Amino acid sequence: MVCLKDPLVEKICNLYERISKLENLNPSKDVDTIFTQLVHTCIPPYPIDVTKLCPKIQHIRNKLIILCAQAEGLLEKHFSTILGAIVNSNPLDHLNLFPYYSNYLKLARLEFDLLIQHCPNPTRFAFIGSGPLPLTSIVLATHHLTNSTFHNYDIDGGANSMAEKLVKSDPDLSTRMVFHTNDIMDVSGSELKEYDVVFLAALVGVDIEEKNLVVEYLAVNMAPGAILLLRSAHGARGFLYPVVEPRDLRGFEVLSVYHPTDEVINSVVIARKCSVSTVDHQGFGSMMFCSKCGEIDQGFNHLNNQMNMIEELAVEEHL
Repeated sequence: MVCLKDPLVEKICNLYERISKLENLNPSKDVDTIFTQLVHTCIPPYPIDVTKLCPKIQHIRNKLIILCAQAEGLLEKHFSTILGAIVNSNPLDHLNLFPYYSNYLKLARLEFDLLIQHCPNPTRFAFIGSGPLPLTSIVLATHHLTNSTFHNYDIDGGANSMAEKLVKSDPDLSTRMVFHTNDIMDVSGSELKEYDVVFLAALVGVDIEEKNLVVEYLAVNMAPGAILLLRSAHGARGFLYPVVEPRDLRGFEVLSVYHPTDEVINSVVIARKCSVSTVDHQGFGSMMFCSKCGEIDQGFNHLNNQMNMIEELAVEEHL
């Protein structure tokens, strides 16, 4: 069990104490500096399993993920406001103003390359937790899936209004991107069954119990054979985002798991909705495992092995 004596954990806990004492998490020099320090601390490969933290550190980790989610949301709102104020040109031509835009480009490319191995011609997407600056949908729709339709779901109507304002000025995306203000748990099964691919944002369900409820609901209501793409985290990056394990995806066949080792923080998990499931009297929660659930697609075994070798070498060098 990992506790405060671990030097990385000690450093992260010290950063957490500093973050928790900030007056607010709105973008500012102090906020940007400390969160940059946190990210740079968590990115390097490190031999730690965040599911095996002692209760005290696990509690700190959970609170830190919530603070990261709040800061990320405020950062997106800040830059969505800046972009939305541009009047003489298309706001989407200025997305590079967002400081992490290049990371989104890399992550979206990674997700697209993994996705098309299992779903070569997707046409209808649902993105759950799109936020005020729906960069993933925009990048995929603009650069990779130029004939697909993207339905963006967010529980925050204000965030949707900001996102829709950015997109409506683009003659192409305004016809292919739709915004829905809904809790995904209230979206009907008939509606969810219309989508070939469902994206689940990393911060939809900031604790594993909440995320599992969403996954179980999707397992019941998505179309058989549809693809679920989730963002997770690996190693110390699990202090920034919730970790989704393949065993948590009941009702899905896990196809690919990819852990980046560069500045792209999120891991990518791709799974297919099973065709056989059982439903309890409340409408969800009792799912059967697929016969291949938890197996990694053979086409990516070599890729994952390479990633593991890179990570192990980096860890050895660190130690």
